[in-house]
Amino acid sequence: MLSLSTTDVPSRAPVSAVTFASGARALHIVDQTRLPGALVELALTTLPEMVEAIQSLRVRGAPAIGVAGAIALAVLAERAALENPATFHAEIASAAAALRAARPTAVNLAWAVDRVFEAGQGGGGDATPATRARAMRDEATAIFEDDVAMCAHIGAHGATLLRPGMTVLTHCNAGALATAGIGTALAPIYTMHARGDGIRVFANETRPLLQGARLTAWELERAGVPVTLLTDGMAASVMRSGAIDAVLVGADRITANGDVANKIGTYAVAVLARHHGIPFYVLAPTSTLDPQTPNGGSIHIEMRDADEVRSLAGVATAPRGVTVHNPAFDVTPASLVTAIITDQGVFHPPFHFAS
Repeated sequence: MLSLSTTDVPSRAPVSAVTFASGARALHIVDQTRLPGALVELALTTLPEMVEAIQSLRVRGAPAIGVAGAIALAVLAERAALENPATFHAEIASAAAALRAARPTAVNLAWAVDRVFEAGQGGGGDATPATRARAMRDEATAIFEDDVAMCAHIGAHGATLLRPGMTVLTHCNAGALATAGIGTALAPIYTMHARGDGIRVFANETRPLLQGARLTAWELERAGVPVTLLTDGMAASVMRSGAIDAVLVGADRITANGDVANKIGTYAVAVLARHHGIPFYVLAPTSTLDPQTPNGGSIHIEMRDADEVRSLAGVATAPRGVTVHNPAFDVTPASLVTAIITDQGVFHPPFHFAS
């Protein structure tokens, strides 16, 4: 694993969480576990490094891990074609399975890995491993480029629901750090900010891993967007004060009926928004739609290590042996969602996403 530290100077452009340069033989990511203290890029070349990066949240956010999984498999395919052509098929099948399983809740990861894997199955029986690997690189590049375009489309569609001067609440991070582009939930914010529309943001810190504090607040401040950080427990009183005009959140999976799996705490924000009469918008790429899953009760929720709750930055914040419940995600029922915005447009209830 090669790392490159970058001097974190102020910038008006959103950061690139995942990159895939022409001819690159590595998956390049920003190590988000190092933010906001240091902006560090990692060049990952082996399957264990890539799986660890996804599981440890060095790269995170449903679209970003999908893009990362696609690039990872393409890079591994090129290496297998060069170094072990005789075992190419077995190696990429094993790598695809490991990447798919790295995080089970976000549908984008399996979707992107499967696309790249299938691209390597074409060409007929005479296709060489090198030919198959090139096809996989082309597919991964297309997924990367599509993600950048997807973010721009979500930003344009989402901005139609907002007005200049509004203040929005966000939960977790669904910005440039969660995608290959300008984000999903933050895309309308970046779009309006670029137009000079005076959008302002309250960002929930998002316990237990503080993605809102470490990532959303960092990238918005870096881009010059006015942002105010809240602890999660403050959202209710801020809503009651009338300071919030809309809530914007991302999604890791959206089921056929419009139920939404997103970072733990999203459901509570949705309940609060409904109580206070505030629109609750979910913004996600089309690849996050999962018409094969009928409703939120069918979603497998990832459970994470108890120490994420028992400690903070290595400092104990709870008794060592206390029992911990630490789901990474929760499910917001479709009945609490005002609209779902994808790169295809704005969808209002009742939701029905058919395959």
